[in-house]
Amino acid sequence: MAPRIINGSAELKTLVGEHLGYSPWLTVTQESVNMFAEATGDHQWIHVDVERAKKESPFGGPIAHGYLTLSLIPALLPQVVVTTGFKMGVNYGCNKVRFMSPVPVGANLRIGGVLKQVDDIAGGVQVTYEVTFEIEGNPKPACVAEVIYRSYE
Repeated sequence: MAPRIINGSAELKTLVGEHLGYSPWLTVTQESVNMFAEATGDHQWIHVDVERAKKESPFGGPIAHGYLTLSLIPALLPQVVVTTGFKMGVNYGCNKVRFMSPVPVGANLRIGGVLKQVDDIAGGVQVTYEVTFEIEGNPKPACVAEVIYRSYE
């Protein structure tokens, strides 16, 4: 499915409170978990030691790092929504992040996004999205995060 295209700050403001759609499903692989461990130095066995995780973990196998899940937002959100009419945009941070369910390696994830707030700032707007990570077949979300972007006109 193509992302929703929103043109400029005026259109953004009309969509506050609206669910904007879903990204395609993305499979979390052991390779991506291992690469994240290398990049961050977080080599906890529940993520990278497949055999030990199968035997000792309460999750039945390796799970993705919570911050790996969160780090997928810049890859998945543009598959939900694209804003045009701006010269540039920057990630401004998060208000809240909660990891509610572990993400098993091999699971399929997608995000859904709600446009929570649009505020005027000097030279542009600050946009807050609520992003919910869904695990295919699991009724409980993996992660819910409020993320903030600044877009400059």
